[in-house]
Amino acid sequence: MTGPTDPPIAAVTGATGFLGSRLCRRLLADGWTVRGLCRPTSDRGDLEGVEWHVGDVLDTETLRPLVDGADAVFHLAGIGLWSAGPETVREVNRDGTERVLEACRDGDVGRVVFTSTSGTRRPQGDADFADETDVAEPIGAYQASKAEAEDLVDRYADTDGDAVTVHPTSIFGPGDGAFTAQLLSMGVERTMPAHLPGGLSIVGVSDVVDGLLAAYDRGTAGEHYILGGENLTYDRAVSRIAETVGGSPARIRVPATAIHAAGPVAEVVDAVADRRVFPFDREMATLATRRLFYSSRKASEELGYEYRPLEAHVPEAMEWYQAEIR
Repeated sequence: MTGPTDPPIAAVTGATGFLGSRLCRRLLADGWTVRGLCRPTSDRGDLEGVEWHVGDVLDTETLRPLVDGADAVFHLAGIGLWSAGPETVREVNRDGTERVLEACRDGDVGRVVFTSTSGTRRPQGDADFADETDVAEPIGAYQASKAEAEDLVDRYADTDGDAVTVHPTSIFGPGDGAFTAQLLSMGVERTMPAHLPGGLSIVGVSDVVDGLLAAYDRGTAGEHYILGGENLTYDRAVSRIAETVGGSPARIRVPATAIHAAGPVAEVVDAVADRRVFPFDREMATLATRRLFYSSRKASEELGYEYRPLEAHVPEAMEWYQAEIR
C-alpha cells in the first residue's frame, strides 16, 4: 500500500460500467491513482488517467497485479439476467468475487468494498421498509449469486482482511440504458402510457458513489450498508419526473395480475427453448409488483451517508437520455 505522502491507490473491477465509470472519475478527481479492470471488448469511454488491466474477474493472473498494493479494492463487477444465463451469472458474480478475494489474500491490500444489491434484503411481514438485518431468501439466479458472494466477503472480513459490503437500491443516472431509460420514458414519452405497479427506492448514481467512498473511509469491517434513496411508487416517480422536465407521465397502471401471469409464460418458453429467453420467472414477476422500500438509516448514522431527491438527478439524466436514447 502507499506511504503517507503518496496518492492512495484504488483498484476498481467493473470500471467501465455505469456505476464503476462514475466512481473512477470521482477517484481521479480526488487525487487517487486508479487501476481499472476491463475486458478486451469494453468501451473505456473518456476515462483518461485510469491504469487499465485487461482481463476479467475470473482471470487470476490479471487480478493479482490489479489489487496488489491497493489501499482500496472496489469490487463492482457483476452481470444480470438481461445479459447472460443463470450459469454465467453465478460464475461472474459468485466465482468472480471468490477470485478477487483470493487475489487480495495473496497481495498487500487495504479495504475491500464489495457492491452487492438491495435485492438480498426485503421488507418482512407487514413492515414497510427493509434494513440490513432483513436478509431474504434469494429469488432468481442474480440474487442467489450475490447472496453467495456476500457470504464470501463476510468470511474474508472475519478471517483474512478488511471488507465491507454495500447494497445500492435502484440506481438512477445518465449512462444507464436499462432502469433509468425505462423510468424516464414512462415520465416523458407519450408513446409510453403505462407504468408498473408497486414501488422502489430510487437513488442517484452520484449519491451511491459518495456512499462507496464513505464505506471505505468510515465503514466497520464485516458490516453491510444499504445505500438507498427516496422510496416512491412508480406512479409518483414518473409524475415527479414529468413535473421536473415538463413531460407527459404514464397514467395507466399495468395490473399486477398481468405481470404475475407473465412469469409462468416465461418459464414455459425457457423450458421449450432449453435456455433462458426471459430474465424472470413467476417468483420474480410477483416481486416486481411489490413496494420494495428500504431504510438507509444505518449508512446515515455510521457513514454520514446522504441522498438527494429524485428531482436533483433528473436534469443530468434527461440531458443524456435526449442525446443518446431518444
